[in-house]
Amino acid sequence: MKIYLDNCCYNRPFDNQSDIVVKLESEAMSFIQERIKLGKLDLVWSYIMDYENSFNPFEDRQISIEKWRQFAKEDVDVNAEIVKQAKNLTSMNIKKKDALHIACALYAKCQYFLTTDLKLLNKKVDGISIINPVDFLKIQGVQDGN
Repeated sequence: MKIYLDNCCYNRPFDNQSDIVVKLESEAMSFIQERIKLGKLDLVWSYIMDYENSFNPFEDRQISIEKWRQFAKEDVDVNAEIVKQAKNLTSMNIKKKDALHIACALYAKCQYFLTTDLKLLNKKVDGISIINPVDFLKIQGVQDGN
């Protein structure tokens, strides 16, 4: 199963863990990332992930996030199809960088786009499920019989 992790997912473990929602999302990300390392989930990476991460003001976070690229089964480069799809997504009031991330996930035929961004979680995009990491694990638990 192919998944795409939004930049906010990678940053979640660095956020203030005193909020229970943040803590749950961080724990979910830890579990998801372990499943990626074990080859149970196929991670998709993209040029826009590299670009956005390059502006992370915290070098330790930037380096930590960059290391996840080695676990990606697929690395998506920019092309006309992605740019066109992203333009269509911006017409749905999705910010440009978010639209590029989603367009990359669609191009790679990911089943899920994981994010903690509440504005994105309210969006419905044909061809992909936009979902929170905690909810993703709930769905996977049912599918895996756990």
